Amino acid sequence: MADDVLDGLELNEQSWWAHDAEVTASGLFTMLRRLPALVRDMLALTWRTSRLDTLVMVGCALISEIFTALGLLATTDVLAQLFSAVPTTESMVAAVPGVAAVVGAAVLRSAFSEAGTWARNRLDPLLTQAVHTRLVELTTAVELAAFDDPDFHDQVERAGMLSYRGPSMLLWAVVQTLSGFIGLLAVSGALGVLHPILLPLILLSAVPSTWASVRSARVGYRATAGIAAAHRRQSVLQDLMTDRRAAAEIRSYTMRPYLLAQFGRIYRWVTAYELRSVRKQQLTGLWGDAFGGLASGVVYAALAALLWTGEVRLAVAATAVLAIQRAGSATSQALYGVNRAYEAGLYYEDFVRFCAEAEARAEVSGGTAPPSDLDRIMVDGVDFSYPGANEPALTGVSIRIEPGEIVALVGENGSGKTTLSKIIAGLYLPTSGDITWGGVDQRAIDRDALRERVAVIAQDFNHWPFTAGQNIAIGRHDSAEPLGPVLAASGADKVVDRLPYGLDTMLDPSYKGGTELSGGQWQRVAVARGLYRDAPLLICDEPTASLDARSEHAIFEGIRRHAVQRTVLMITHRLASVRWATRIYVLENGKIAEEGDHASLMARGGIYAEMFTLQARAYTEGGYPSK
Repeated sequence: MADDVLDGLELNEQSWWAHDAEVTASGLFTMLRRLPALVRDMLALTWRTSRLDTLVMVGCALISEIFTALGLLATTDVLAQLFSAVPTTESMVAAVPGVAAVVGAAVLRSAFSEAGTWARNRLDPLLTQAVHTRLVELTTAVELAAFDDPDFHDQVERAGMLSYRGPSMLLWAVVQTLSGFIGLLAVSGALGVLHPILLPLILLSAVPSTWASVRSARVGYRATAGIAAAHRRQSVLQDLMTDRRAAAEIRSYTMRPYLLAQFGRIYRWVTAYELRSVRKQQLTGLWGDAFGGLASGVVYAALAALLWTGEVRLAVAATAVLAIQRAGSATSQALYGVNRAYEAGLYYEDFVRFCAEAEARAEVSGGTAPPSDLDRIMVDGVDFSYPGANEPALTGVSIRIEPGEIVALVGENGSGKTTLSKIIAGLYLPTSGDITWGGVDQRAIDRDALRERVAVIAQDFNHWPFTAGQNIAIGRHDSAEPLGPVLAASGADKVVDRLPYGLDTMLDPSYKGGTELSGGQWQRVAVARGLYRDAPLLICDEPTASLDARSEHAIFEGIRRHAVQRTVLMITHRLASVRWATRIYVLENGKIAEEGDHASLMARGGIYAEMFTLQARAYTEGGYPSK
């Protein structure tokens, strides 16, 4: 696309256009070579999904075309009776069984064809369900670090989109291809029975339609590939202009004219490009029709010559005309199916590769049960690097967490606090170093069982499109414990009291009866969610980031009361909230810079003391000191 159209905007293509250029560059023979493997893979997938429907689909496609051939042979007998020199009552009566055979073959062909379509329509949702289930099973089982790898994240996004298109399109294309080729073979077989010389005529009649179909498909794919980037940008702009989250800013900044102009400019370019492609396809169709007419003339001349020389009877020649028409239709069907099967196969291979990659990235877990009572947690010389990062997130970190302690992690943004907490919670595995729970290496512990012993109240938490009650209880969805205590401890009781349906209110305004919460209200719900999990280790990662000072104090007091006889790992920038911590670790650039309680760290006059003093001055002197 020309630079003056997108003005340097993102040109990456959406996943569903990823293979258009490859399909465009592939010739018919390349596609035909790939076809057997595609058919095998598709039938293997449908066989695993539903053996009965697969047998019905393939069997009915075969049987329906057999009846096509039988109908053609019966048509010859009927025409032989009707084209007799002097039609008589006896010849008309003699043609009745043939007519009945033709009608019966047509009815049975339609019936089996519909049965095959029914089986395919049954397989389509079953196949889609199987693929989507496989997708979510694999993505929820990989190591969390995989989502920090941009390549894997792109694979997840791409596989999610392709799962809607690839398998379903491949199923349809394979059925089209099989039906077309089986129909062509059936018609050829019928003509071979009537007279072998008729077979070359079928091939001759199919050449123009074959050329026109392949040529038209190439033009279509080139058009799709050519407008892919523009279509992507157009789709992004449309989503922005129709999305609730962007609606307020569009109006606040009076962006509507600018966005509409961008949208219209790209739309006009896309439309002009598509119209040029339509013109090329129409010209291809006209040439195909012209060559097809010439080929038909040659075929009919050949049939006339065969009739003149007595090589074939009139009834056979008439049947051949019908068969050639049917062969042309079957050829077009098969070639269109080949094109679509090749493209769909490329998308399906992407999905298969994603599955293999996800399986290779599956979580590694030990088989040892975690301690029944939370014992000492030791972090010894832990290093950790995110995938593709130039610098490690943690280097040589060692801390200890005793049962019943409140331990705080503080430091500037990017110092490694959240990363360390996720490693302790079993969400990440350290690159090197050891973590032990009660003397047991974390790598040897069943990680799901370990995470059952941990509750996390995070700054970045999910707003689940569920009811208020479900949002709180989701971490212990099988628990029958009442929500009252955690609602009171988190302050979420005041949030719930204002909801129109209380705990049964849907927390998503896009649903009927749903509502949206403010940032602070959602924060209270998240705190309640973590407290309801009722785990021996409570990790609080900036749990009051969206709250005012009074609410923050109330939340921390509620957490302290609720966390009695529990171990708490606290992460916060607001240092006034960690004065009551048993031990404070100060992280700087992924390393432990200081360690101690509030009093000792203040006496030391280091990083912690500087940070605490700056925050205190902001409140006591009305602002930060100037440098």
